Amino acid sequence: MGAPLVIGVDVGGTKILSGVVDREGEVLSRHKIESPGSSEEDVLEALDAAVETLLDDRIGAIGFGIPANLDRITGRVLSATNLPFDDFDLVAHARARFGLPVGIENDANAATLAEWKLGAGRGTSNLSMLTLGTGVGGGLVLDNRLYRGWAEIGHMVVLAHGPLCQGHCHGRGHLEALASGTAADRAARELWGPDADAQVLVERARAGDEDARARVVEIGGFLGAAIASLANLFDPELVVVGGGFGEAAGELVLSPAREIARRDALAPADETIRIVLAELGTEAGLIGAALVGFEALDGAW
Repeated sequence: MGAPLVIGVDVGGTKILSGVVDREGEVLSRHKIESPGSSEEDVLEALDAAVETLLDDRIGAIGFGIPANLDRITGRVLSATNLPFDDFDLVAHARARFGLPVGIENDANAATLAEWKLGAGRGTSNLSMLTLGTGVGGGLVLDNRLYRGWAEIGHMVVLAHGPLCQGHCHGRGHLEALASGTAADRAARELWGPDADAQVLVERARAGDEDARARVVEIGGFLGAAIASLANLFDPELVVVGGGFGEAAGELVLSPAREIARRDALAPADETIRIVLAELGTEAGLIGAALVGFEALDGAW
């Protein structure tokens, strides 16, 4: 038998993506299902199925990327904004169920790990990543180490008294409320009615629709404000933007984000900051979850 493989499970607000992955980050097979949001039991059943579908004798460990705050000592899932998880020991559950080493990480931290090790951030020592999807996640690499604490970049306040955040969050004006795919969905519906969504917004912006372009520029501006704050706090060499909406919008969002980030960042970051798209695409979270699985396999968990 060859070197062990792992199953990475990237858990999002709308989908669960699992895959068999090798140490080089190659996804050998994958499986996708919708995320059930009605109860913790439903989500757990879906996670078990996402693993069981791919499980065979090549698998040496499992890694989960979860959109949640984690207890850094025990690995328990404390709370999740967009999923009905509340103080649950997913690691212990999966170990008992599958008899394999199991690792867990915040989903955005996992995507950051993947882009740093295998994607756009290769060779950097200080990096920030933002994932624009259903919500907004983020992660940090500081002094050549992934920051494992709570880096809730999506809940940075970028507009005081702004719109109410989503899910179980009670804050206002958070980046997640203003620069996520959900925010783009809301902008599209405001412009063209209930059947429009973020995809329509991006398509019409690319086609030159002035209203669409104005709303995408606004979203990019909020993103840029958050990036400027990250630059002033951590001075990253590189800021990587990924996630489903981030990938789809691309330069439509990154261009205004660069303008605002350079306006508001302190020197020398106002000239040196680099903002690029993620290289691993929407599979960054899956590959990162797999890397966490390899950490478990190697005894880090």
